[in-house]
Amino acid sequence: MQPQLILMKKLFKIFRPVLFCIAAFIPAMASTAAYAALEIEISGGSAQQIPIAIVPFGQAAGSSQEKIGDIIAADLRRSGLFRVLETGGVASRPTEVSQVKYAEWAVLQAQAITVGNVTALPGNRLKVTFGLADVLKQNQLVSMEYNIAPGQLRLTAHKIADVIYQKLTGEGPIFASRIAYINKSKNRFSLQVADADGMNAQTVVSSSEPIISPAWAPDGSKIAYVSFEKKKPIIFVQSLTTGQRLTLANFKGNNSAPAWSPDGTKLAIVLSHSANSQLYTINADGTGLKQVTKSNAIDTEPTWSPDAKWIYFTSDRGGNPQIYKVSAFGGDAQRVTFQGDHNLSPRFAPDGKSLAMVRKDGAKYSIALQDLTNGQVRLLSEGNQDESPSFAPNGRVILYATRVGGRGALAAVSSDGRVKQRLSESGGDVREPSWGPLLN
Repeated sequence: MQPQLILMKKLFKIFRPVLFCIAAFIPAMASTAAYAALEIEISGGSAQQIPIAIVPFGQAAGSSQEKIGDIIAADLRRSGLFRVLETGGVASRPTEVSQVKYAEWAVLQAQAITVGNVTALPGNRLKVTFGLADVLKQNQLVSMEYNIAPGQLRLTAHKIADVIYQKLTGEGPIFASRIAYINKSKNRFSLQVADADGMNAQTVVSSSEPIISPAWAPDGSKIAYVSFEKKKPIIFVQSLTTGQRLTLANFKGNNSAPAWSPDGTKLAIVLSHSANSQLYTINADGTGLKQVTKSNAIDTEPTWSPDAKWIYFTSDRGGNPQIYKVSAFGGDAQRVTFQGDHNLSPRFAPDGKSLAMVRKDGAKYSIALQDLTNGQVRLLSEGNQDESPSFAPNGRVILYATRVGGRGALAAVSSDGRVKQRLSESGGDVREPSWGPLLN
C-alpha cells in the first residue's frame, strides 16, 4: 500500500472507523457488473396515506418501452405518503379530466385521480399531457402539457410525480433529481449518477484507484470528488455537460472532502499540506485559497450553512470527534454537538433548521438528526454501520450508506423516521451517496 494511502487510512480511522472510504483501499470482492439499476425496497409509511388512482396514460406507439404512469406510481409509493390504488377493475380509461366519471373512482375510495396522454409530434417529438383531479370535490386541480424529446420521458414522469406530490402534500418536489454514489466492482471504482429512483445509472469517471467524496454543485452541472489515481488524494471537478475536468486542489499532502458553497462560487476543502488537516476555502476555478481553521486538531468533513455564513465540520479538538462551526471567513470555532460518543459527517437540511449527522453510541453508527433551534437529537436509522447522510432537495428524505451482507448499500429514511427504503445494486459495493438538486 502506498504511504499516502496509509496516511489517509489513519486519518479516516480517527473519525470513521467503519466508513467505506477505508474499505475502498481493500481489494473488492464483487464480481457482478457495475451498471445494474438500483432496486428499492420500502417499509413504513405515513399513518394517513393519500389514496390515489393513476389511470394508465394513453401512449403513442413506439414512444417508449416504459409506461409513464408506472413511473409516476412508483415515485409516489416510494414517498410513503401515497397509497396507489389498483385500477384494473374500472372499465373506463380516461386520458383527460373532462372524461373522468367520478362515481367509478369514488367506489375505489380514491381521493385523487391522475390521467394523461402521450402523443407523437412532428420532428420526433412527444406531447405529454396530464391532469390531476379531486375525486371527492369532482374538480380539476392541475392540468399541464410538455413538449419533449423521446429521451426525456422518464424525467417528465418524475416532474409530473413532483407536481402531484406538491399539490397534494404541500411539500417541495423531490423526484426529478439525481443521486451520485461510488460503486466498487471487481477492482474498479466508479463515480455513478442515477435518477432519484435508482434508474438510468451512468458512469461519470472510473479508476482502478479509489474515488471518494462526491459532492454536487448547487446547479447540478458539476460534481467535485477525490481521486487517488495519481497515488495521492487530489480533488477534481467534473462537468456533467461537457465532460471537462478541472484539477481543483493538488497541494502537498492530502486534498480531501470538497463541499460547495450555496452559490457554487467556492468550495470548502481539507488540506494537510502545512500541518494537521485543516479547513480551507477555494474558488471554483482553483484560485483564491484561504485558510479557515488553525488548530492542532484534525478538522475535516466541512459543510456550508444554507446562508453561507458558517462552515460546520468534524473535529477531535475536544478529544472525541464532534461537530463544530466556524465563520466562513475564519475565527474561533464553536461546538455544536454534545450527545453521543462521537458525532461526525454533518449535512444541513435545505431549510437550515436541522443537521443530519453520523452518531456513534458504543459500537453502533447511526444516522441522527439534530434540531438546531432546540438542540434535540433524534436517531433515524437502525443499522450498525450507517454513514454519509445526504438530504433530498426538499429535505423530506435523507439518503445514506449502510452495509448489508458485508457489502455497501444505499438506504434512505424520511426526516420523521417513518418511511425507510433500501436501495440495492446487484453485485456492486455502493457507498458515499450524494443527492443532487432538482433538474430543470
